[in-house]
Amino acid sequence: MEAVEHSVNLSILFTGLPLLERPAAAAKAGFDAVEFWWPFDGPDPSGAELAALRQAIEDAGVRLVGLNFDAGDMAAGERGLLARPDGSVRFQANIDVAVRLAGELGCGVLNALYGNDPGTDRGLAVANLRRAADAAAGIGATVVVEALNSHENPKYPITSSRAAFELIDEVDRENVAFLADLYHLHRMGEDVLKLIDGHCHRFGHVQIADDPGRGRPGSGRMPYPEIFARLEAAGYRGHVGLEYRHEGPGAFDWRRA
Repeated sequence: MEAVEHSVNLSILFTGLPLLERPAAAAKAGFDAVEFWWPFDGPDPSGAELAALRQAIEDAGVRLVGLNFDAGDMAAGERGLLARPDGSVRFQANIDVAVRLAGELGCGVLNALYGNDPGTDRGLAVANLRRAADAAAGIGATVVVEALNSHENPKYPITSSRAAFELIDEVDRENVAFLADLYHLHRMGEDVLKLIDGHCHRFGHVQIADDPGRGRPGSGRMPYPEIFARLEAAGYRGHVGLEYRHEGPGAFDWRRA
């Protein structure tokens, strides 16, 4: 089934292992590319923490292809700091740290989550995205904007590709693009095949899980063989991030089907 290159998100898969052991586990499972949500507790971790993660990735022989900026306390339900007046200082403190780490590891995609309502400020989001994009341009990286589904993220304002495109257009930076998380979009009722055919040129990154359930491809109703074929036909050449939940063996058996 594998017609595009896959990266494994080590913030949602291999989570039974300590953080620094996950890159090697991904390599053992056959991956040469990984991605992370912001893997530290705060915006500016110690040099030792950053060095340890870099070393774990390098020792495993995998590439970091996607990294989130600090998005707040994700486990507690926070979904980004970009547009939040009470989180903007923390986001800004993280920009140079995240960009530097990405640059050292050759990572070309940085994801900036918008933040939950109430209390988000569109103008602040645009200004912070511009700051992040300008910093990322220094390492040749793209900043991506993601839409999340409102069923699991009821306070998140960006819930459609259209809303994300409007924000990206307002930011007006060449290195700001769309993170097409096809699971979230499908759950919101979007025709993901039509989206790929019409807007793939705007994709800075793609992430996947199956709907319903957010499990591996084949566990739900999304037509993943066709999705992969359409991405390839549309000229998508980035990685497709595996961002699904799975417990027990067989998490990646679908890739050999």
